[in-house]
Amino acid sequence: MYHFDEKVCLDYFQQLLAIDSTTGQYQQIQDWTVKEIERLGYRAQVTHKGGVLADIGGEGDPIVISAHLDDIGLMVRKINADGTLNVCPVGGLYPFYCVTENVRVYTAEGKVYTGTICRIPNSIHVTEEELRTVLGDFRTNVCVVLDMPVKTAEDTRALGIETGDYLGLEPRFTMSGGYIKSRFVDDKACVAVLLTAMKMIREHGLKLKRNVIMYFGAYEEIGHGTTWLPEGVKDILCLDIAPTGPDQNSEEHRVSIFAKDSRFPYHSGMTAELRETAKRAGVDYVMDVFTPHYGTDGDGSVLAGYDVRHAAIGPGTSNSHGYERTHIDGLRNTYDLTMAYILE
Repeated sequence: MYHFDEKVCLDYFQQLLAIDSTTGQYQQIQDWTVKEIERLGYRAQVTHKGGVLADIGGEGDPIVISAHLDDIGLMVRKINADGTLNVCPVGGLYPFYCVTENVRVYTAEGKVYTGTICRIPNSIHVTEEELRTVLGDFRTNVCVVLDMPVKTAEDTRALGIETGDYLGLEPRFTMSGGYIKSRFVDDKACVAVLLTAMKMIREHGLKLKRNVIMYFGAYEEIGHGTTWLPEGVKDILCLDIAPTGPDQNSEEHRVSIFAKDSRFPYHSGMTAELRETAKRAGVDYVMDVFTPHYGTDGDGSVLAGYDVRHAAIGPGTSNSHGYERTHIDGLRNTYDLTMAYILE
């Protein structure tokens, strides 16, 4: 009745990946999301600070279902004397997960330049010992080298580049054997899942068991994506990645239901509802706890003082905040659980 359309979901995912959206750099991806929501036949609402909502219908106590549009990335901290860029992370991006990656630099005037994240020194052939023994650090020995013939800070400033400019990393999407490899599976894969669900609901006239509001936040990676909620919302369900690891149950083919993250437990009643829904619908799921460095937008809603139940689910994903990997089955199970929860 509401089968997962793999092709539609992957197409959405790749369209989202094509838009750089380091946290704070929201305008282009917000505009794209608004246009797609309206193309599907819904009305989009834009928040003042950045973010998009869509009331997709249904009656009864409203539930927000969220996934975030923003990515981790970089910002120019200063321009070095040799014209390279000293950068700082926006969100949880670490040098060991991004050195040698290609980037795009966005100036305030709308120009875009390409470059590469490099170690200093950057060639093992001439500085082998330093590269072996010294960890990369954004503050001291990692920089962005521009694909421009700059030699001084003045050369770089003449391009229009300045402190505060955003940098987006190349996603490098590929898929093999059902495994999806890309930066920003967190959380553009979940955004794609929600858009796929919205498309299916509209095209098939599916009846929702309660009023559902889709919420695409733009500040999750720094902790305040859904710290404002529409009036009357009773529950928030966040779709976000479920990191894999040696102490985790999460697995790339399955959807995880989150029992707790590094802040506090999720609402026990809502979590139990999701677990029972997964069992009834035959969804391949696991329960998991994520500590010590994990949270979702739902935490922000609770901490902002909203009287809501909050819960979270998402596809098992490896290499979180790096070159991430999940499986199409993980997206399918996330979609199936989301749809079963709002329809059945």
